[in-house]
Amino acid sequence: MSLHTTFRLGGPADIFLEPATVEDLLVAVRLFMDNDCPVSVIGGGSNLCVADRGIRGAVIALTALRDCALRDDLTEPDASPTVRAGAGTPMEDLVEWCALRGLAGLERFAGLPGTVGGAVFMNARCYDRSVSDAFFEAEVLDFGDEGCTIRKRAFIPSEWGYKRSPFQVRIGPDPLVLGKGSTVVLSASFSISDGDPASIREEMASCVRDREAKGHFRYPSAGSMFKNNHDFGKPSGKIIDEAGLRGFSVGAARVAPWHGNIVINEGGASAGDVRRLVEEVRSRVFAATGFTLESEVVFAGDW
Repeated sequence: MSLHTTFRLGGPADIFLEPATVEDLLVAVRLFMDNDCPVSVIGGGSNLCVADRGIRGAVIALTALRDCALRDDLTEPDASPTVRAGAGTPMEDLVEWCALRGLAGLERFAGLPGTVGGAVFMNARCYDRSVSDAFFEAEVLDFGDEGCTIRKRAFIPSEWGYKRSPFQVRIGPDPLVLGKGSTVVLSASFSISDGDPASIREEMASCVRDREAKGHFRYPSAGSMFKNNHDFGKPSGKIIDEAGLRGFSVGAARVAPWHGNIVINEGGASAGDVRRLVEEVRSRVFAATGFTLESEVVFAGDW
């Protein structure tokens, strides 16, 4: 799994599949579930730390389900322009596709690693704009009493929150493994608007420059490790800095010397290194402040 995560770590999956179509995905999921084989679904692996022992059962990556198109099936007279993208479409590709057509609304996600499906699942937030601010609806694979079925899932504001979406429901200890009540995003539609191409490009470039300045691309990482909690009065990175933990390391996993909320793989780090580091940072911050940091990164697999 080190080949399929931005952390560049994680042991082997028993079975790894990348279906070319939704139909192939359905065949694979039904085959595995009918034979009691655990099924885990991933996107671009940008917010994921997989155990050193890997993942038991089948891992299905949605990275081949990539396409972008304007929707022409919305008949409401006041409907805003809407773009649809496959779950495996890199967010960077979707943002670029919109920019080429002068379509605004997603430019703050420029430079965001990972896929559309992952960004929707996590309700990714970049520069004070969340995916839910533009989300219109998704085509999803639902797992219920009647098995897995494809449905449309419209935007219901109460189901969304900071780094929270209705697609995060999982039954059992592993957050990737599918079960009754699980939902897999197959594609997502976003409300956009006509914009000035130059302004769109300027904002995209500003976001990418800021990410580069913060060192998001210097080493393998999963971006921000902990969620921000407004009740704490300051960002998690600032809290970690003030606890004296910037640069703190366990093995080859290190809190970035330039940013308290980024954990990097300096080269040869194990998933165990990362997990022990995260637990130690959380423990020390709690001892110093009484605040409990919540991980944004998903820890999955055979720990």
